[in-house]
Amino acid sequence: MKLFDKLVDKRLAAYQRELIEIHYAEVENMYRQMRGWRHDYRSHIQTMKAHAAQGDWAAVGAYLDTLETDLATVDTVVKTGNPMADAILNSKISLARSKGIPVRADASVPVKLNISELDLCVILGNLFDNAIEASLALPEEERLIRVYMDMKGTQLYISCTNFTAAGKRQKTGGLFRSTKGEGHGFGLVRMDAIVERLGGYLSRNSEEGAFTTEILLPVG
Repeated sequence: MKLFDKLVDKRLAAYQRELIEIHYAEVENMYRQMRGWRHDYRSHIQTMKAHAAQGDWAAVGAYLDTLETDLATVDTVVKTGNPMADAILNSKISLARSKGIPVRADASVPVKLNISELDLCVILGNLFDNAIEASLALPEEERLIRVYMDMKGTQLYISCTNFTAAGKRQKTGGLFRSTKGEGHGFGLVRMDAIVERLGGYLSRNSEEGAFTTEILLPVG
């Protein structure tokens, strides 16, 4: 039994290190995007100054209209009302988009959650990581991840759907096996264990061309 416990502790420690490394990469990606936007807007300011110096106020107005449209596409930050959910979702969405995967997110957490930050990170992180991995097997024009979060009564409802190149996946022993091969899938086990410990409900559904995970978590 002690040997088994040591093996579990070793795999858990490795998994947590992997989470930290992934999160670091995601934060770096967000910083790169921010630096790019800052560089672009310095150029925009210089362009408007040039138009203003020539007294071409019509050009300044037209340029501002263009910037307003561009800003609408940049301001895609998800604001759920929960700081930790915001941090995880936005880092994962940024990572997905950097890999050419569009994300449609409709997320709201109007109440304070009694779920630990680590548990929330594992659940949302694994949902996105699996969806991103499956999406990369598709041509860019066919990729899409849809995420929905909101309250259903006293429970937090989370849904994540991604298109997939594979057909309808089959269950083994009542479970969908990880597509990462032997020795992988520890994140799925962790996620399932957390949902069970919290007294929640988890459902995975594989259809032709799409895979959906739905989770209900008590928050009261």
